[in-house]
Amino acid sequence: MRKFVVFLAVLLVISGCARFRFAKETVFTKSAPAPIGPYSQAVVFGNLVFVSGQIGINPSDGSINPDIEQQCRQALENIKNILSASGSSFENVLKVTIYLTDMNEFAKINQIYSEYFQKDFPARETVEVSRLPKNAKVEISVVACKSKKK
Repeated sequence: MRKFVVFLAVLLVISGCARFRFAKETVFTKSAPAPIGPYSQAVVFGNLVFVSGQIGINPSDGSINPDIEQQCRQALENIKNILSASGSSFENVLKVTIYLTDMNEFAKINQIYSEYFQKDFPARETVEVSRLPKNAKVEISVVACKSKKK
């Protein structure tokens, strides 16, 4: 039943999007790592920003620090830069997904996460996975809305 409800929700969103005929816009910024596969750093559709999962790749040299806390911080900095290039910010994040290779690291990730999200928290789930690209220890993706123009 739950899958059916999700399917209906997706169908309604898709049909609503078709009705409004929003254009899909891809986002790229040099302030975040280039995609390591056939995907965009982010896609803007209407007022929504869908940021692809980010691992802790340093965009200036392509390195990944082996420390999970540094990886988390770098992933969030990458997201911050992509959101900025998309016309959004952490204040406008609606949903966060965190993938960890070791759920025992959850408290460390939560501490760093709380530096970036301090009030009006977005919805979130954290999932343990067996492996991530480039053997990263954490990957984070977000959905946000665009900032209001002043």
